[in-house]
Amino acid sequence: MTDTSSRLESQFRFLLEADKLRRVDRQNLILDGSRCENSAEHSWHLALYALVFAPFAPTGVSVERVVQMLLLHDLVEIDAGDHPIDEDVDWDAVASAEAAAATRLFSLLPADQSAFLHGLWREFEASLTPDAQWAKRIDHCQPIFQTLCNAGVPDAHIEVVRGNLFGGRATALEESFPEVFHHAVGLLEGTKPQDAITAPLSFLNEVDALKTVLRATTIGDGSRHENSAEHSWHIMLYAWVLAQHSHAPIDMAKVLQMLLLHDIVEIDAGDVPIHSALSEADLAAIAATEQAAAERIFGLLPEAQANSFRSIWEEFEAAESAEAIYAKAIDRVQPVLLNLMSGGGSWREYNVTMEQLDARVGHKVTRGAPAVWDHVRATVAPWFAENAHA
Repeated sequence: MTDTSSRLESQFRFLLEADKLRRVDRQNLILDGSRCENSAEHSWHLALYALVFAPFAPTGVSVERVVQMLLLHDLVEIDAGDHPIDEDVDWDAVASAEAAAATRLFSLLPADQSAFLHGLWREFEASLTPDAQWAKRIDHCQPIFQTLCNAGVPDAHIEVVRGNLFGGRATALEESFPEVFHHAVGLLEGTKPQDAITAPLSFLNEVDALKTVLRATTIGDGSRHENSAEHSWHIMLYAWVLAQHSHAPIDMAKVLQMLLLHDIVEIDAGDVPIHSALSEADLAAIAATEQAAAERIFGLLPEAQANSFRSIWEEFEAAESAEAIYAKAIDRVQPVLLNLMSGGGSWREYNVTMEQLDARVGHKVTRGAPAVWDHVRATVAPWFAENAHA
């Protein structure tokens, strides 16, 4: 086995194990109140919070590193579970379980990546550096707004927030992120604050709906369809871990921003399965709907951020820059592996052949990450050979 194929084996082993984070439910509800949020989509939302609240970050904080910490921080819950802050638990035992989980999970990666990602997770947990402290602030404020901006949330959840703001870990926000603290207090008191947080929070609340947009692909165990928020989290992790296999040098911060934002338009336009048979007129209508969605949703932000985010989204859609080509490639890779894990998934539903997979997926992946497609194709080809006449 070559060094490249050995690294890819390890990298995909880690990425497929990470899929299990979607099965970990949290106490918080998604904003429509229909169900609990899971830890994968929570991690995506936190990364977006970090990007949107970047103008409030202390001088010297690297938002790129904060985003990376937040992508990783809850992976240990695959083994250790999530523990609401109001539960009576042995927090030392939880910390020990999480440390063991981190060792197991990150050891799946090649040694150099294992050391780097594990070190980043430890940095977040220790909360001693400015980047880790800001990441913790983001992690602390999102559940507060997830509760206070949800009209149907149980009263008990409101009381958890009250205790958190006035005596819990979120008390520190009054000094470290006062804009968020005072906005949250205003919401708790029943007012509708109009301040520097209002527009960014309006956007962050609106995009919570991405957690309700279902895709054709199922999660790895085949138990349900994945949603576009958790999909975005997973492919950000894919892009980061597989970066060395890019067709060209790339700016990883920009790639992560593209993948963080790329599916937000699906809130209005819905997901379009790659294997669905659509006419040119259908595709043109979808493109127009997505453009209108980008204008509406990004337009909720302050003008400078709205323009910046819209520009990143348009660069991804154009697929001309090195970053966009790579991001598009990675966006195509993850569903292939999920379909294989789930026994065929949407391939069975759409009667997909290996030739169709090469044409619809392989071409784009090869353009941005050729070694990745060589590895993935060799991995899935036996399934198609066995199921060609099933």
